[in-house]
Amino acid sequence: MTPVTRGALFGLVLALSALIFGFGGFILVALFMAVGAVVARVASGELDLRTLANAFRGRSTS
Repeated sequence: MTPVTRGALFGLVLALSALIFGFGGFILVALFMAVGAVVARVASGELDLRTLANAFRGRSTS
């Protein structure tokens, strides 16, 4: 799936959630989509949580 197709699909889901559930539902769906994206990246190995945590703590990895 190309990034353009994925973005259009996410936009469709968010637009439908805004129409069906209102603003609160829109925010909730957007939050769950973001959490799902982070979990998928961690599971596939594209995101290392230790490196991310060290970046927030101000530790360098040189």
